[in-house]
Amino acid sequence: MTKDTRKASTHPAGEQPLVERHAPPAAIVVDSWAGPVRVVWDTAAPLTPFGQLSFFIQFLRTTGLLDAYIGDCPLNYTSANAPSKRDVLGTVLLSVLAGHKRYAHITALRADTVQPELLGMNRVMSEDAIRRAFQAIVENDHAGWLRRHLEHCVAPLLGEPWIMDIDTTIKPLYGRQEGAVVGYNPKKPGRPSHAYHTYFLSNLRLILDVEVMAGNQHAFKNAAPGLWALLDRIGKDRWPRFLRGDAGIGSESVMRESEVRELAYLFKLRVTKNVKKAIERAMHDGAWSRAGHGWEGKENRLKLVGWSTARRVILLRRRLEKPLEQAEIEKDGQLRLSFAGLEGREEKWEYTALVTSLDHEILSLGQLYRDRADCENAFDELKNQWGWGGFTTQDLARCQLAARNVALIYNWWNLFVRMAEPGQHLEAITSRPLLLASIGALVRHARQTTLRIASTHGDGQWAADALAGIARFLGNLMSAAEQLTPLDRWYRVLSHALRHFLKGRQLKPPPRLTTAAA
Repeated sequence: MTKDTRKASTHPAGEQPLVERHAPPAAIVVDSWAGPVRVVWDTAAPLTPFGQLSFFIQFLRTTGLLDAYIGDCPLNYTSANAPSKRDVLGTVLLSVLAGHKRYAHITALRADTVQPELLGMNRVMSEDAIRRAFQAIVENDHAGWLRRHLEHCVAPLLGEPWIMDIDTTIKPLYGRQEGAVVGYNPKKPGRPSHAYHTYFLSNLRLILDVEVMAGNQHAFKNAAPGLWALLDRIGKDRWPRFLRGDAGIGSESVMRESEVRELAYLFKLRVTKNVKKAIERAMHDGAWSRAGHGWEGKENRLKLVGWSTARRVILLRRRLEKPLEQAEIEKDGQLRLSFAGLEGREEKWEYTALVTSLDHEILSLGQLYRDRADCENAFDELKNQWGWGGFTTQDLARCQLAARNVALIYNWWNLFVRMAEPGQHLEAITSRPLLLASIGALVRHARQTTLRIASTHGDGQWAADALAGIARFLGNLMSAAEQLTPLDRWYRVLSHALRHFLKGRQLKPPPRLTTAAA
């Protein structure tokens, strides 16, 4: 492009208008089975591909979640031409909701001239502006900011009996990012990675916190200080009934610290040599108890090498119904059989072992641990349908910042979807087409603003009815309870969204919890 033909930008560096205005191409005629069709591009039409997002915007406005999130963001610019925090974080919100995984995908948002305005934004930021903004946030205390909002999001539920699921997922990397080192990587052995250590509110798939670490820090001992800090922040009166995790979580240090804190736990054990011996001895004894889903269980008390004390161990077995060579390997390539069975026996068994400080019966413990498998579904959704599989930058700090932003918006969206479908969790691959994606056209006439929505979903009428019900609930909450604080409204919204989980009970703010996250 030559100097005399280059178009000068009238926008501050790093900012983009909601949509670039160009002369539309001339109309063309295309042939079809219905005859010639005249095609005209209308680049000035106020359209959005996310017409139903307006209902989620009402949800964020009524609860005060977005204003609080933007209000205390530690992003500070000194330039007079710098973008506003609302423009930066609003762009991040739209990108994550759209299912983007790379910063480059943000460019696709610039064609939407409707939703940014409804969010109170002036413009959609460029991908480079978002990277630079994240870099500026990292220089301040971003960890405290996002942790505070993640915990505020679920705080009303922590007064109910709940279980904390702890798990780790591996994110393969393909560049030279900070922390991209070779560690445990079951899907891509030898590939550098990051480790995401995550704390879930079980069964609801809500995230309390996530810590991103280098690939060789996949062992939970590296993240354990973050767990104890999280528990200290939320207060002992709101601690979970117990901690739950797989064999990578249940180390001696974690169990010992849990016992010191008088916090119960249920962890899977690695089937080591001594555990195998215990299983062999148990096979020759009777009195195996029913553990559900074809499993049988037997209680033992073991003090394994490296343990400071003997602990309650539950041995579980299940008869294999298919040949051993087919059952040994799971889809992820990991050994499924911890112990292959006794030599000379015709029957083959699958084994596992749990260690716990709970006093529940074996049947209950077996089911409680099986419920932990939902963590794998959450990881699959977060990595493949949200942004945990992407938003990668050269420095580890911005990867951590992106991961927590995705987790927070994931929580908001899931709770909003629960208002429409309280009985089950709808993954993004289902909820986005149903409750977000639709053609929306903004029309202004006679001092009224109308958003016309056309859904292309087969269940579009159900979605319309559900979203209309949400709008009525939020509208009544604002008009009938103007004296309520954003925190009070958040408790009422959560009570409505999780009415199936709470069995109709209303959440009440504890006396000591008197201020919102902002």
